Amino acid sequence: QVQLVESGGGLVQPGGSLRLSCTTAGIMFSVYTMGWCCQAPGKQRELVAIISSGGSANHQDSVKGRFTISRDNAKKTVYLQMNSLKPEDTAVYFCNAALPSVANYWGQGTQVTVSS
Repeated sequence: QVQLVESGGGLVQPGGSLRLSCTTAGIMFSVYTMGWCCQAPGKQRELVAIISSGGSANHQDSVKGRFTISRDNAKKTVYLQMNSLKPEDTAVYFCNAALPSVANYWGQGTQVTVSS
């Protein structure tokens, strides 16, 4: 059974930091492209950052320099380090595991709220 379990969300003040984790089970983690997406209330889900099986990372322009995606293949876990958080970063953050044309899996999401 495939499982993607996010953790690390919460309430943080503007300018603060959070580190999201997504631990996986049931997939050959090392071959999957992993990503983080967010969905704010009333908005569509959008890609925040993605990291290939080889470790190449790309980040959405709005988070470049503030967020960093990374992966630990031994732990089958992908991370999103979020620094200098802004109120507009408030959203549910979802972990994604993708193997193009083969499989696509989502976690249940973790809430991130940036507010004073």
